[in-house]
Amino acid sequence: MPVMTEIPGRLDRPTAHIDLGAVTHNVQVVAQHAPTAEVMAVLKADAYGHGALPVARAALAGGATELGVTTVDEALALRDAGITVPILSWLSTSGYERAIAADVRLGVSSPRQLAEVVAAARSVGRPAVVHVKVDTGLNRNGVAPHEWAATRDALVEAERAGTVELQGVFTHLAHGDEPEHPFLDVQREALAAAAADARAHGLRPTRVHAANSAAALTRPDLHFDLVRPGIAIYGGIPVPGRDFGLRQVMTFAAPVILVKPLAAGDGVSYGHTWIAPRDTVVGLIPAGYADGVWRPLSGRFEVAIGGRRFPQVGRVCMDQFVIDLGPDGGGVTEGDTAVLFGDAPGADRASDWGELLGTIDYEVLTAVRGRVAREYTGER
Repeated sequence: MPVMTEIPGRLDRPTAHIDLGAVTHNVQVVAQHAPTAEVMAVLKADAYGHGALPVARAALAGGATELGVTTVDEALALRDAGITVPILSWLSTSGYERAIAADVRLGVSSPRQLAEVVAAARSVGRPAVVHVKVDTGLNRNGVAPHEWAATRDALVEAERAGTVELQGVFTHLAHGDEPEHPFLDVQREALAAAAADARAHGLRPTRVHAANSAAALTRPDLHFDLVRPGIAIYGGIPVPGRDFGLRQVMTFAAPVILVKPLAAGDGVSYGHTWIAPRDTVVGLIPAGYADGVWRPLSGRFEVAIGGRRFPQVGRVCMDQFVIDLGPDGGGVTEGDTAVLFGDAPGADRASDWGELLGTIDYEVLTAVRGRVAREYTGER
């Protein structure tokens, strides 16, 4: 039986309920699919908007052994909060001295960046632990093929000088959510060749990694030493059409703060883009595009109240939107809770909003912001 999120009490403002038990469960699911690899939980962008510190603790409780972030500041916030496990910052452009002093691993993507990290290590007086990122075809950051030999040789020299310890070789997948795509094989072979070349020149990487959520769940040949789940941790959909037993972590809800009758022919919200076709009752929800309810969703989504679905009507405003409760009011009263998306009866998923918006659930989740409170259930 699925575990549904309990929304405690009555809400007084838009709230993102974060189920930390679901985080722990989802990490365990990933670990079961990748039994030969360690799990690095990806917590970038404040854990996809869920809260990096509580999610870190829940992920570690589920069996993650390392954490991944984008920036040095994200890593240091976790260190300052008492997180001691290995943390990799893979898109750093500054703050190398602080990272080295705090034992944060650094991703390096070019010989120029490596030189900056080496200089920082000399300044701090201790070696930098690095993971070299190899561009295997995504063509974002990562050591380009024509710069691999120079980067490798610089790593060898830095290790001999005691300023760098190469711990990892990694890449990002271009078609990670398409498990059967042939380019995954190309990237696997390119990463394996880079790691083998590093070892042939005396380097000893112990962490070769490529797998995102989808690859961790579907491609054992891409597990290597470490998998890096992101969206799977948060109960998103790593592979369209596939159910891995993941649980949604965020439930986005808000109170109904006003219920009132409307006559046929009355318009609703700016521009009167919706005209009531019959006498009806409407409800007001105090959440808008400043909170993560996208204006392009206007007139295109429904909320769930007590398991029943009610359509949003008129334009979504900065702070509020209106729902049509029908001629009988649908049994809804002021103070009831409307679930916008998440783990509740009748509610949409974040991915449903993503489909309506022509985007993905990652963007929907990270857009919940501003005045939205976060409440946590489960261990913190």
